[in-house]
Amino acid sequence: MKAGFKHLTIAVAIAAVVTAQGAYALSDDTTRDLVATGSPIRPAPVDPAIAHALQQISSQQIQHTIETLVGFHTRNTLSSMTKDLPAGQGVSAAADWIESEFKRYSDACGGCLEVRRDTFTESPQGRVPQPTTLTNVYAILRGSDPSQAKRMVLVTGHYDSRNTDVLDTHGEAPGANDDASGVAVSLECARVLSKIKFPATIVFVAVAGEEQGLNGSRHLAKLAKSEGWQLEAVLNNDIVGGNTTPGDTLQNKSLVRVFSESIPASATPEQAKIIQSLGYESDSPSRELARMILGVSETYHGIANVRKPGPPSYFHPVLEFRRDRFLRGGDHTSFNGEGFAAVRFTEWREDYNHQHQNVRTENGVEYGDLLKYVDYQYVAHVAALNASTLATLAYAPPAPENAHIVTKNLDNNTTLEWSGSGAPSETKYEVVWREMTAPSWQFFTSNGIDQLSTPAGGYSITLPISKDNVIFGIRSLDAQGHRSPVVIPMPER
Repeated sequence: MKAGFKHLTIAVAIAAVVTAQGAYALSDDTTRDLVATGSPIRPAPVDPAIAHALQQISSQQIQHTIETLVGFHTRNTLSSMTKDLPAGQGVSAAADWIESEFKRYSDACGGCLEVRRDTFTESPQGRVPQPTTLTNVYAILRGSDPSQAKRMVLVTGHYDSRNTDVLDTHGEAPGANDDASGVAVSLECARVLSKIKFPATIVFVAVAGEEQGLNGSRHLAKLAKSEGWQLEAVLNNDIVGGNTTPGDTLQNKSLVRVFSESIPASATPEQAKIIQSLGYESDSPSRELARMILGVSETYHGIANVRKPGPPSYFHPVLEFRRDRFLRGGDHTSFNGEGFAAVRFTEWREDYNHQHQNVRTENGVEYGDLLKYVDYQYVAHVAALNASTLATLAYAPPAPENAHIVTKNLDNNTTLEWSGSGAPSETKYEVVWREMTAPSWQFFTSNGIDQLSTPAGGYSITLPISKDNVIFGIRSLDAQGHRSPVVIPMPER
């Protein structure tokens, strides 16, 4: 055992832990054997600057954004090549307006946003029958700390739309929920967060080509990879309008789903094999990002103060442990494919009569993705959850690096080691853990962490808990309590 270790010996018996997913009871034996050294996970403290920004989110501004996007009649990606649309209609006009909104927000903050267009020509393929111009529009809020500004987090929605025929460039395709709602989230986050200076960088995006096959996001994700963006988190908002169909009694306006991949799409066969052998299938970077979103919700959206059974009366995310819905896909997958942590936000219950449909009424049923089915207050809730997550990520120190479990010997203790190169000097660390069957982190400790006396430095902790019985993770936090996503340690002999 390395010199300089301080061993944790204080045992704290905890009979049960209440997680954000509800009560998770532990038996006496489990309590004694597994949670002898920790405290129940608790919400991070509220940051007044973030709380103030959330108060500025406006359902009226969101309504204006969605109504304006619907007003372009169609935002079909292929309409960029159509010459006979009336002025002010089509996807190109929508891109120009989104750019103008980003510039307007930038003017309001003294030019704090770098507004850019990622324009390219997509070759014929699948749902793109001819060479087609696509444009992603985005705005960059550069980090104020030179040592942290390379770290980036991103929020996106897709501004293209479609009706029943994905190749129809002239028919009405309002796309109010799918996905003007997601673009409204991205724009609203830009409007309220651009007033704050963050150490790290935030990128606000509206992509095209989603309905043709994730074309726009795929190009932007590859651009980010080729340009070396240190992209730590991607929040994709797609169909977050809180569908309001008369008579639908199963919709739940207090819930938003957050989908996340298990084994990373970018993992090699050998990496996937290691992940499976360690039981880490539910601990990908994207899954840890989803868990962090749940934690942010506890701090800023009321869940921490409502600990009672029954249906929730507050807005919060539900973690869906799969990459996306059956038979569907989304722009977060493009970023997953390039090795970035990315998740998807989607309303609790979709109405497929109001997606990918020609606007019409048949047998008394109204079809089409119309404004009347969007709940602007619901979109504001989703925007607030996105904004609080982006702000927390941009304030938090970088996540731990080179995290590993020492596995030199067979024993019932667990020794974790990690490094924090590039982290601000005031950065602190927490070790978290949960039972193998628990969906969320249950316990943490920040006691007993030592700095290693080796030339490379780093940190270490030894806990009297068997590594075979729990999942361990490590996260960074600053003096104000902003937490990084959890990093999962890999075995090292």
